[in-house]
Amino acid sequence: MARSTGMQVVRREGKLRLIPNPHRELSAPAFIFSSVRSGSTLLRMILDSHTDVYAPHELHLAHVRVKLEIPAAQKAMDALGFNERELQNMVWDRLLTRALQNSGKKILVEKTPNLVFQWSRVGQAFPDAKFIYLLRHPAAILDSWQRARTAQTEEEAIASVTKYLTALREARTNLPGGHTVRYEDLTRDPAAEAKKICNYLGVDFQPAMVDYGNADHGPLVAGLGDWQEKIQTGAVQQARPVPTIDLPDKLKVLAADLGY
Repeated sequence: MARSTGMQVVRREGKLRLIPNPHRELSAPAFIFSSVRSGSTLLRMILDSHTDVYAPHELHLAHVRVKLEIPAAQKAMDALGFNERELQNMVWDRLLTRALQNSGKKILVEKTPNLVFQWSRVGQAFPDAKFIYLLRHPAAILDSWQRARTAQTEEEAIASVTKYLTALREARTNLPGGHTVRYEDLTRDPAAEAKKICNYLGVDFQPAMVDYGNADHGPLVAGLGDWQEKIQTGAVQQARPVPTIDLPDKLKVLAADLGY
């Protein structure tokens, strides 16, 4: 049985190269790329309220790995034509496929924020993937981070947000296609933004999906997404005004690049 379907164009060492397109069980998954504290849990719960869309809690795929523990195992996989990276991608594919099958729905949307650091790998692992870029003003992200009472200092929070938004900019620049939604617009008019996303995903908009509190989305606990009081109300609430924060120069540049 062939292990590839056609060819895929990727950029390596600054050059475009053709590589075999991997066979995947999962067809056209979607990935939400965002910084933390940008409303990804809200967006996934709205999407998960659609009868055809399965948007589970954070799956932390970047930390689901395959390890070849002895040289003989490496030789065995080499003989089959599989390297460690492809084996990991196969695990991702099977995991997501099984999760979607268990949900009884048709389209899977994954939303773990730290997966944005693996944007290139995601694009190579799933050549037919769709990408939803969720943006929020960096000052509002920092403010939300402080409200979440994390253990990070202000300097550490600024460094983390800068890292996330840098990766997000890279993903939007390098991955083909994609749909951009802003947290401010999502909270201002969730129905209008949900319609646009549904159109991008190829499903009909369902007005009831905006009332995400009427559906069961699994437990809201730390480590699997936002779990705090606001998201647990079950209703979309308008974003707070962007606070007046003197952003560092690098974050100012990133904010401008994102249209803020």
